[in-house]
Amino acid sequence: VLQSHRGQDTVTGFPRTQRAVLIALRAAAILSLLVILVGPKMLLPPASPDRAVVPVLVDVSRSMRIADADGTTRLARAKAIAQFDLVPALSSKYETSVIDAGTVTASDLTGAVAAVRDRFRGRRVAGVVLISDGDDTGHAGSADRANAVPVFAIGVGAADVMRDREVVGIAAGEQRLTDASVDIDVATTSAGLGQAPYDVKLFANGALVSTKRVTPSGDASPDRVRFTVIPDALKSTVYRAEIPAATGEDIVENNARSVLVEAAGRKRRVLVIAGAPGFEHSFMMRAWAADSGLDVDSIVRKGRNVDARDTFVIQAPADRAASLATGFPQRREDLFSYDALVLANVDADLFTRPQFALVADFVAVRGGGVLVAGSRSLSRGGVIGTALEPVLPVELDDRRAGVARASFAPDERSTPNQLIVTADGESHPIMRLGASGEETRRKWAALPALAAIAPLGQPRPGASVLGVASTPDGGMFPIVAVQQYGQGRSMIFGGEASWRWRMLAASADRSHELFWRQAVRWLATSAPDPVSISLSHTPAPGDSATIDVAVRDAAFSPVTDAQVAVTVAKGDGAANPAGRVFTPPDAGVYRIHAEATRGAKTAGSRDRMVLVGGSDPEFADPRLNEGVLRRLARESGGRYVRAADASRVASWVDELVSAQLPPETRDLWDRAWVFVLVAALLCVEWTLRRRWGWR
Repeated sequence: VLQSHRGQDTVTGFPRTQRAVLIALRAAAILSLLVILVGPKMLLPPASPDRAVVPVLVDVSRSMRIADADGTTRLARAKAIAQFDLVPALSSKYETSVIDAGTVTASDLTGAVAAVRDRFRGRRVAGVVLISDGDDTGHAGSADRANAVPVFAIGVGAADVMRDREVVGIAAGEQRLTDASVDIDVATTSAGLGQAPYDVKLFANGALVSTKRVTPSGDASPDRVRFTVIPDALKSTVYRAEIPAATGEDIVENNARSVLVEAAGRKRRVLVIAGAPGFEHSFMMRAWAADSGLDVDSIVRKGRNVDARDTFVIQAPADRAASLATGFPQRREDLFSYDALVLANVDADLFTRPQFALVADFVAVRGGGVLVAGSRSLSRGGVIGTALEPVLPVELDDRRAGVARASFAPDERSTPNQLIVTADGESHPIMRLGASGEETRRKWAALPALAAIAPLGQPRPGASVLGVASTPDGGMFPIVAVQQYGQGRSMIFGGEASWRWRMLAASADRSHELFWRQAVRWLATSAPDPVSISLSHTPAPGDSATIDVAVRDAAFSPVTDAQVAVTVAKGDGAANPAGRVFTPPDAGVYRIHAEATRGAKTAGSRDRMVLVGGSDPEFADPRLNEGVLRRLARESGGRYVRAADASRVASWVDELVSAQLPPETRDLWDRAWVFVLVAALLCVEWTLRRRWGWR
């Protein structure tokens, strides 16, 4: 019988409220067990980073001694930032240590960051704080992004123009005159000192050579001055360009730079092959024979004998003449013993196709220079269609000569066949006849016209046209052009009867001899020896550079089984054995000597002179270099800030750590309070059920 009473709805007589409570308690216990079986985890805030390390690197290189940081030196400002701004803010959360970065001789910022990463390997490094002026003179390259530690860079120093005059560059040109004179090009800048002129002095091994007055240009480009000097033929010469310190100048350490000009060394060996005797060949040989830096051998085809074989006139020492008797070096090694090759009015039938290919290898592989001269050489009966044609700097086929004509518009006043020097030619070692481009152009314009010119095509990509000439019908063609090809150099001369420059000019004019000597010197200078020495970079005192020695045999094939002994000596001092690392202790001229052997035989030797300390990279452009610091920060995932905002770094480190650290998780099922909760629910349910009379 169903009964209904107020507050009671039962079938068996139990109140509805009691039944609901018991059901809820049992459901809660069962649900808790089901949740535990799923394996829930509890998320907790990231663990406190008290054990993380935040090193503070302070650049201590010499450029940090410049006093332009709020009236104090950059180093003092950097240490103050580390001591009062960074360490107090970071030490409460992180393990902080202040470390010197760089040395008094160099500031390798990338290397310093890498060293810190290695120092704390196995520890959690939250970030690296770097305080520097950005003057990075190291050679470590870009940061290793895979293992990068975030770098928070702080720039110290003035980023604006300072009161400073600087020698920003000095370079020695190639030997160009008969007495081996050399151009010394010096680039200088002046900032914050107005337009007042200043002197640039040139010293040779400490002795004053010349002084030139420079007026600042007023724009951002450097001012350039050129000195023409005659180096010592027997020993190396150190040329030093110096600017006297100006009143009020902030930095005087960058007022000088030096460059080394090595002694002339061995003579350059040249082989001349002429298709026929003539005035051109005779005058060229006379010019080269008078050059003490050249050793010239000559082959001239004079005709055919009764057997219809070519006969030749050979001019060479006896030990080399035998290999030239057939009109061309008989072996690859014989040709590769020369530094430059001149082919004058040669016909295609003078050489075989393999011989033309060997000449191409002479340039590309051996690194020698080749000059092709004369219209016969540059016509279809010459080198066109041979393996030598691609080596030359211009197209020999005139089918596209219209491009060349359009590139060099003729001067209406120019004389046909008159060589006109181009803008590239005015400063090139081959064409320069005067101390300036204007003087060179004037001297070329005063020379007699050539007898004829070859109608050559357009220059190849990368080639330089040094001289052009017009024809009677108004065309304009390249006459002198050069290019780099493989390891060597190539040149063409498309004129006829250059001897006119000697015979029809004034008796005191030596332009003819000068041009041909400079041409062969330029071609032969780049030819390497069988043993060559190269450095990874020019080291500063205390810095290290890697020495690489390349050994080749007589055919200039690499020798992989050679044993090389390297010694290093400073000046005329004693030579000390050295490995592959060159670490000069102080500034000066060092001689690196390499001796190569193969078994019991000598494979060759080589000396190289190196000037250490010719410039001070620590003070090159002494302004704050924000670009380097921004790059370090960007590549590592950090940030950059100037010294005035250094206090922001601590919050940046906190943000980075919070973003990088994952939240901590804990399992719930193995907690005691979870067991107690389930047990309590079941116990309460059982107790109430018994008290209310439930079974």
